[in-house]
Amino acid sequence: MLRLFQTEKDTIRELPKALTLDDQAVARALWIDAQDPDEHERELLQRLLNAELPESEDVEEIESSARFFIDNQGLHVHSLFLAQEEGRHVTVTVAFILQRERLISVREEDLADFRLLRMRARHGQVRAATPQELLVTIFEQKVENLADTIEDLHRRLEDVSFMVLEDENAELEDAIDKLAKIENSNGRIRLCLMDTQRAVSFLLRHLRDQAELQETCREMIRDLETLMAHTNFVFEKINFLMDSAQGFINIEQNQIIKIFSIAAVVFLPPTLVASIYGMNFEHMPELHFEYGYPIALLLMLFSGFAPYFYFKRKGWL
Repeated sequence: MLRLFQTEKDTIRELPKALTLDDQAVARALWIDAQDPDEHERELLQRLLNAELPESEDVEEIESSARFFIDNQGLHVHSLFLAQEEGRHVTVTVAFILQRERLISVREEDLADFRLLRMRARHGQVRAATPQELLVTIFEQKVENLADTIEDLHRRLEDVSFMVLEDENAELEDAIDKLAKIENSNGRIRLCLMDTQRAVSFLLRHLRDQAELQETCREMIRDLETLMAHTNFVFEKINFLMDSAQGFINIEQNQIIKIFSIAAVVFLPPTLVASIYGMNFEHMPELHFEYGYPIALLLMLFSGFAPYFYFKRKGWL
């Protein structure tokens, strides 16, 4: 699917879908957003723009030289964006090709950042006169969305913190499961932040003739450093809560084992008495004793309660 955008009075607006396969409209577009393009769309773009669209395996490489580079097609930036699949955060790579006249983005999934950008464009809220300014605007919005996601993650972590540290009726196994999901999300966010930091630094080095965009990039880098510190705090809080939850679970298990140990100690002496008088030897004086049975019962009760009260007095129970 292709989406075309043009600028009118320094404001981005999306062109009608009927023009997405029009050669002249594609050639004039300031921004061409290709979401999972088919073979026909790829051939169209490569023919009109003299630019070879990257394949999926190309954009997933992690070395910096393969993600940020310049060639005869333009300036290439492969950046990670945050997405959600089945309630879990995942990362999706978007390939940007920045040319003098246009910006091309290639991605496989519909991302929340791009949906928000299209909505803002429909309301005339995306100001960009050049492809360079538009690319910086996309990264600005990306950083803002990552910040919002971290804030939401922190609120979820506070709820789990209450479960672990204050809620006596909470299921600690559920808390550990939630902590694992939060840790996964925080790791994905941190990965996006690190990748965005490298991408913005790359743009900063290659936008030297545009002072305003350079200052915007520097501000983004400062924001990214702040957000990285927040993710570090979240990681530390997750580790603390994970250790606490596991510690409380161990305490509960120890209490259960303690109860079984007390029961074993209490019932061991009466079992010994019952075992002795359950023998079938012929010469046992107590067998013919008139009060042998009640005395044996009292002896078993005494032998059971005696160690219990002894341990209680020692403070072991």
